[in-house]
Amino acid sequence: MRVAIAGAGKVGRSIARELIANGHQVLLIDRDPDIVSGSVVKSAEILLADACEISSLNEADLANCQVVVAATGDDKSNLVVSLLAKTEYGVPRVVARVNHPKNEWMFDESWGVDVAVSTPRMLSALVEEAVTVGDLVRLFTFRQGEANLVELTLPADSSLAGSRVGDVAWTPDTALVAIVRGTHVIAPTPDDPLESGDELLFVCSPAQEEALQQLLSPGHVHRSAGDDVDDD
Repeated sequence: MRVAIAGAGKVGRSIARELIANGHQVLLIDRDPDIVSGSVVKSAEILLADACEISSLNEADLANCQVVVAATGDDKSNLVVSLLAKTEYGVPRVVARVNHPKNEWMFDESWGVDVAVSTPRMLSALVEEAVTVGDLVRLFTFRQGEANLVELTLPADSSLAGSRVGDVAWTPDTALVAIVRGTHVIAPTPDDPLESGDELLFVCSPAQEEALQQLLSPGHVHRSAGDDVDDD
């Protein structure tokens, strides 16, 4: 998947490295020649240009990007990039960095922003989530205790699609804390069904992350919580 990142500073480069490590094609755009000359990200394309200008975005071939990340240190620039990406090029997913909390109210759909994030690490995680369905994404680690908040978008071919939350034999030390379905946030109950495309948020121990992803993967054979392990 092709991702364009406006802003080749520390945040932009960090996102680029993570996406490239996960097999995505990345283009970094920045107008500062000093930043561009120092932005050595292996396998990333680099374009010296102003991402707020149509001519630059045409050169970047933004119409063929599935995700655009506005990651500059300037909120005005991030809003302009987001708006152009969505309205002029129809980019499916636009993720924008919010540098100053007082400006957060502007980062919404009216400016072409699908997801607005203020924390660089969260930004990186949400960008990865934007381009990946079926992979577990760690959003952050709780300081107290050994637990992480993780997210996974349930694939269309997952065997758990159509199951009730209470019927799933979840991995140990794992709690499903929220289901995001379209514009709705659901506090899950045992009777709630799971649907393909649901964004599932879990709190779980790091040791259970791999097992949790396997449970939610398309190839997993679903066994309900009430199934007997021993037939004797």
